Amino acid sequence: MIGLAYLLVQVVSFTGILVIDHRWKLAAFRAPAAAALAVTASVALLLTWDVLGVRSGVFFRGQTDFMTGLLVAPEIPVEEVVFLAFLSHLALVCAAGVSRAVEHAAASRTAQSSRTARATGERP
Repeated sequence: MIGLAYLLVQVVSFTGILVIDHRWKLAAFRAPAAAALAVTASVALLLTWDVLGVRSGVFFRGQTDFMTGLLVAPEIPVEEVVFLAFLSHLALVCAAGVSRAVEHAAASRTAQSSRTARATGERP
């Protein structure tokens, strides 16, 4: 069981971000195809980076008792793929969340300006 600890923590974290995404419909629950394409493309790019790093001798797998020991390629554990997918989805959710917050703030300022103008009898 201890060999699954890191993967389990990743899955729990990924689930938490999916709950946030579902609640506010930010990425995967707003545009599933676009989100899947973005996550898949970024994971492919980052895995390519990892493979190049392993081939050049810069990257290597650090083995601990908390990892499964399963590899998807030489020196690339399955946990790396899950982490890259999590990181990519997290970036989408954060970007969409910031965008939504900025839109909300702008709409609030416009609404406040309209209320103030009506209260004073001015044109907005």
